[in-house]
Amino acid sequence: MSRIYDDALASVGMTATQLAILRAIDKAGDDGASLSRLAEGLVMEKTSLYRGLGPLIRADWIEVATAAKGRAKFARLTRLGRLAMDRAAEPWERAQSRVVKAFGPARWAALEPDIAALAETGVRLQA
Repeated sequence: MSRIYDDALASVGMTATQLAILRAIDKAGDDGASLSRLAEGLVMEKTSLYRGLGPLIRADWIEVATAAKGRAKFARLTRLGRLAMDRAAEPWERAQSRVVKAFGPARWAALEPDIAALAETGVRLQA
């Protein structure tokens, strides 16, 4: 499944995982997302997240900074990161439409709550 989304997003130079990271950072707002919470929310190991951030930093789609107090690091979207997300929206929607059409809209609608529950289970298991 991930190959379908990765192939669709290749035209904008990103992967589905990178888009998920960008969206999660964007959802956190202007203050940014702590890397620990970002990994938890994405149900990713921290080391996997950190490896995934490298290309996003090099592309200037995000910036990572240490908090003023403490050792926590926060990721924030840059202007280029927002533009990259905007460019990715159409190819991702096309891929999503293909998947839903092939699987069947009714089956997809029934599956969505289970996917969310499965992700939440992963978050609880990490805690």
